[in-house]
Amino acid sequence: MKMTLRGKAPVLYAKESGLIEDLLTYIGAGNYALEIMRVKIEKDFRNRVNRSVNCDNANLDKTVAASERVRRDIEFIIERVGFEALKPELRETARLRLENPESSLSELCAMFDPPISRSGLNHRLKKLSQIAVSLIENSN
Repeated sequence: MKMTLRGKAPVLYAKESGLIEDLLTYIGAGNYALEIMRVKIEKDFRNRVNRSVNCDNANLDKTVAASERVRRDIEFIIERVGFEALKPELRETARLRLENPESSLSELCAMFDPPISRSGLNHRLKKLSQIAVSLIENSN
């Protein structure tokens, strides 16, 4: 708290809402103190929801960007050497990714027969990207 003079009148400044709540309660204005607490709780809740939504949106954007990058790599491979040039497990991975561009890695894993792990799928997708990079480098 800070006390200053404004003209001849003393003015008390309190930035912390807890101090304001205590003062309101002390002078008998408990309802106003409760209103400040309610507003703080509501604001905190809104901030948490916004942070959560922003985090989810950022994760979704990353997922879509990664899926798009792999899809372009797969299409490049097919254009250059054909689908049949890929090993069977990479061919299946490429097919599933092309057929399900919006699916998450976990969803794609479940589409394999038998299902594979996220680590295994990640390895296959990286391998496809490496093949595309190798084809690009060899064409230069």
